[in-house]
Parts: sequence; C-alpha cells; structure tokens
Amino acid sequence: MTEPSKKRVIAFVDGQNLFYAVKKAFGYPFPNYDPSALARRVCELKKWNLENVFFYTGVPDAQDKPFWNQFWNKKLAVMGTRGVKVFRRPLRYRNQTIILSDGRSSTTLVGQEKGVDIRIALDIVRMAHQKVYDVALLFSQDQDLTEAVDEVRVIAQEQKRWMKVASAFPVSPTYNNRRGIDKTDWVPIDRSTYDACIDPNEYRTGKIQKK
Repeated sequence: MTEPSKKRVIAFVDGQNLFYAVKKAFGYPFPNYDPSALARRVCELKKWNLENVFFYTGVPDAQDKPFWNQFWNKKLAVMGTRGVKVFRRPLRYRNQTIILSDGRSSTTLVGQEKGVDIRIALDIVRMAHQKVYDVALLFSQDQDLTEAVDEVRVIAQEQKRWMKVASAFPVSPTYNNRRGIDKTDWVPIDRSTYDACIDPNEYRTGKIQKK
C-alpha cells in the first residue's frame, strides 16, 4: 500500500479526556483549549492536511451544574461558528466515596458521560469506510478506543490503501500518563504547543471575542 504524499486528516477530540489530561499536565483548571487551533497546529507540525474537526463532550444538566452548563453551551456554540462538528451528551453527576490514605472517607460529586467513546469509535470506523481520511487524529488517551483502531487496520487491508491512527496528548513532568492509545502513533503535545492554541474567549464570564 502506497503512503500518500498529502495525508488527509480528520481530528476527533474527546473534550473531557483532553481537559483532564491538560489539567494534570499543565495545571489549567478549566477547558481553555481551542480544538480547531490545536488540531491545525499538530497537523502543521506533522505536515498533514487537516480536513475536519469533530468534538465530543458530556455537558452537565442546568439543574446539576448551571455554571458548567452555561460554559459548555457558550463554548460549543462558538466552536460551531469555527466549523467544528460538535457531538454532545448529557453529563450526569453522582456521589462517589473514596477512602483516603489515613483511612477516612471522602464523598465528592463525579461527572459521568455515557456514549461519547462509543460515538467516537463509530465515527472513526464509519469515516474509514467512507475513505474520507488517511489519518485519524485522536485527541484522547482512552484505551477503550483500541478496538476501533483495530477495525481501521482491517478496513485499510480490505480497501488496499494506506491509513493510520494517531493519538495526541499533553506531556509534562507533572503528568504521569505518557501513553497514547495502544496501536496508534503517539503525538506528544508540549506546553508551548498547547499554549499557542488557547481559546482567547472567556466563557466563564461571558466575554466572547469574534474571531
């Protein structure tokens, strides 16, 4: 199978997975990334041609977390104006009790999103069948996507064409998870690369700039 000189890329961004990785790696307390800028930057560094960006996230209910509900509604609306294809699912919160090192217990609200990883996997496989990309660029470290990666390899063999899947994720001395998704090409994102792709809008206060 001949490797194409110009590689068409579809970026698949797992919003919550990326946020928590960035929080641990760089210390940012809220999702301040611009997914389209981040995807473009990675593709520029790899000399790939970015075709589209798909963004997936859970959004809390307005009654559970009104602040974060408004934050995500504003952020997703702006993403749409920038050509990002958005997929959202309800993010539900439940109490989770953990045992601390001194034996005491602590209860905290934990958000859970259902169906996001399944949707990402379905889109990766569907678009591989449709031959719309040469590289699936995943902004995620979710190992549950490994089966979708296996499926892309099978499709590539069936179609007799070159395809690959890449996993992009932040790296820093404070972030212990240095593994991308298994069976993918790993694309580490350092602090300077990430900082160049921060969204200038401040969705927490409602200060939205036109871009």
